[in-house]
Amino acid sequence: MSHRPTGAAPPRLVAVLGPTNTGKTHLAVERMLGHASGMIGLPLRLLAREIYDRIVKARGARCVALITGEEKIVPPRPQYFVCTVEAMPLSREVEFLAIDEIQLCADPERGHVFTHRLLHARGTAETMLLGAATMAPLVRRLLPHAEITSRERFSHLTYSGPKKLTRLPRRSAIVAFGADQVYAIAELIRRQRGGAAVVMGSLSPRTRNAQVALYQSGEVDFLVATDAIGMGLNMDVDHVAFAGLRKFDGKRTRFLHPQEVGQIAGRAGRYQRDGTFGVTGEAEDMDPDLVQAVEEHHFQPVLGAEWRNPRLDFSSLANLMRSLAQTPDREGLQLSAEALDETTLRQLASDPAVTDRARDRSALFRLWDVCQTPDFRKVAAEEHVRLVKDFFFHLTTGRQRIPEDWIAHQYAYVNRTDGDIDALATRLSNVRTLAYVANRPDWLADAAGWQGKTRGLEDRLSDTLHEKLMARFVDRRTSALMRGLRVREEMLAGVAADGAVTVEGHYVGKLTGVQFEAAHGASVLEEKALRAAATHAVGPEIARRLGRLAGEPDEAFLLTPDAVVVWRGDAAGVLSGGQPFAPRVRLLGELGPEPARQRAARRLEAFVASEAARRLAPLRKLEAAVADGKVNGLARGLAYRLIESGGVLDRAEVRTETRALSQVERRALRSLGVRIGAFSLYMPGLLKPQARALTQALAAREAPHWRPAADRLSRLPQPAPGPRVLSAYGLRAVRDHAVPVEQLERLDELLRAGEKRGPGVLLSDQAREALGWSETEAQDILRGLGFAPANRAKAGEPIAWRRRGEHRPAPAPGARPNSPFAALAALQPQAAPASARRPRRRRRPKAVRA
Repeated sequence: MSHRPTGAAPPRLVAVLGPTNTGKTHLAVERMLGHASGMIGLPLRLLAREIYDRIVKARGARCVALITGEEKIVPPRPQYFVCTVEAMPLSREVEFLAIDEIQLCADPERGHVFTHRLLHARGTAETMLLGAATMAPLVRRLLPHAEITSRERFSHLTYSGPKKLTRLPRRSAIVAFGADQVYAIAELIRRQRGGAAVVMGSLSPRTRNAQVALYQSGEVDFLVATDAIGMGLNMDVDHVAFAGLRKFDGKRTRFLHPQEVGQIAGRAGRYQRDGTFGVTGEAEDMDPDLVQAVEEHHFQPVLGAEWRNPRLDFSSLANLMRSLAQTPDREGLQLSAEALDETTLRQLASDPAVTDRARDRSALFRLWDVCQTPDFRKVAAEEHVRLVKDFFFHLTTGRQRIPEDWIAHQYAYVNRTDGDIDALATRLSNVRTLAYVANRPDWLADAAGWQGKTRGLEDRLSDTLHEKLMARFVDRRTSALMRGLRVREEMLAGVAADGAVTVEGHYVGKLTGVQFEAAHGASVLEEKALRAAATHAVGPEIARRLGRLAGEPDEAFLLTPDAVVVWRGDAAGVLSGGQPFAPRVRLLGELGPEPARQRAARRLEAFVASEAARRLAPLRKLEAAVADGKVNGLARGLAYRLIESGGVLDRAEVRTETRALSQVERRALRSLGVRIGAFSLYMPGLLKPQARALTQALAAREAPHWRPAADRLSRLPQPAPGPRVLSAYGLRAVRDHAVPVEQLERLDELLRAGEKRGPGVLLSDQAREALGWSETEAQDILRGLGFAPANRAKAGEPIAWRRRGEHRPAPAPGARPNSPFAALAALQPQAAPASARRPRRRRRPKAVRA
């Protein structure tokens, strides 16, 4: 921030505190637009997008920037910045700055970020802090010079007691905790009341806006949402009904705090129109003290703000972690619990490969940068750490960028709009990760291009998801999902010896291994209802099986060529990615405790890694030699490229390097199982049946519909598979053909033994038939290998082939007999024959001095 001019008024610091529906955010936006420049930090990307659209409508897109973790829209000279709190560019100087929902400084996960903004983010002319009235004592303690303004709610909020879902008044919002409960309630309302819109924090802004528009237009009268609606999303809601008063906060399931109930219930009522709140479904009636606190907006004050040291020590990894654990020295601040970025850093700090690389300040800065990658996908902790580690290694080696093929592969994987709501929502969460990567300033070579691609894909997926939500929760289709809303504990259920699952005497599905397959219903909804009804029957049995699987020896598992991991005869998992010695396995099924599922998945991955180490020992040995520096010079580069390609390399691609190899380097490669053939560099040890079975299973995910024969010629599909897939089958791409590597070397032997014809050599019909090739295929492959006809073939005569560039040396042009140079040419001495040349005199060894 620049210094304030002499004589200028001091910057104003004001805290605007009060309950919901007091117009705090509206006031901040109006105040910001009254200044020449401004910035506002908001708690949700959804809310940031809403405020951005409002300011664009008022001032035009050229004046406004939107900055979130996954999206950046920054015109050349913006005046106003609308951001999520974490993404605020505090190095920008603005006249006005506002932070919304500052009571989140007490949040265990994000609180330290809000506390930092509360203490340090300032506008040059005015700073406005917006939040609940419970923040007043803490603001006075931390910011004694701040001006505190209290605002009263425009309308009254009263408790209306419990109501059945089917008896809720029009213009109601039903609040549930968890996607499954949201979907079940929305389906019930669709059947009974005509339809419902759905709002969840995991939805993209585009989908959420479309769903809110569906509700605001009056096409549906009910909104089913998670507690995401409590953070400033503006809708015409008359009644808020809680379908539960407990939620999972990431660590445990707990009752809602009174201030959380008040924040959510406060969405009822709009401006001066009164609102009501209550409970519905399975939720118990609210305690009178809680009702009174919500109606009167009287809650326990926030006593302390979560804090984390903003001045980190990057002199070493140990000092960085020590500085993160530093305790605050001010009253009113408390050390924040370990957040995801710190947990990720701690886990990576135990990895020798990471610690060895993170020795200087720049590497430590990069390590901390990648550790702050959010877990949009909500995957297992190990998988998120693995992703962050990959980012760190990419950004600290070579070009110090995440490879183009990595993000291209990830983008291609999610670039689909088929599937159900859950599949689309999962893809959207993956796109959010790609968008985050694309919006990092120096992670990609073509960041701007990928920003546009990810934004476009998010829009397409969002539109499709909105259509699927409408089709599911607004149309009049018959559904049996209601049976899954209340599964009674006393319901009779069981699992037979053959895996058949019955509930109340009705067959509902089959349990195979650790995977439950629900009986086929008339619709997707009916199948989900059947699964919900059977969950309590198969849950304990699946938990027991998962525990047994995690303790099994390797002999209990089998990896099929289709990349399926079989456990004692039943499919248990599928290879989903990774490298041969660090694979990723997706456990089949959905049921069972998450910790048990994770342990089972890790056991399957350990089995595949063990199989890879045993069957692909030559590749493992070569990788270890490269990593340990036992291979040097040109041989090291060739070995690295051979590893990258999966064990087979086109010799034409490395012709210069191969010719330049010394005898020592050639022996080193041979000792590591590498053969330098006529047309390929390859590892014969990887062509054995057991090794091929494993590599083909790993390749099945990348090319699931291509199963070529490994011992004969086949056509390449379009698009052609990558080198690692071809190597998995021991094949090489030659023009449009996939040719076994060993056949190419056999071709070289046949050409060497073939009949010479002028500058070329003949490939006889007998030799060609021994290879199993047609005449056309043979000619195509020879041309693809760099051969050309040595002369024009006449009808009925075979073609002689030579490598391009090989020809007989042309005789030197002689002088014409009648030219003046003929006599001169006759005077030139003739070269003596080799036998008549003077023998080369041997150099006598020097005498060794005593």
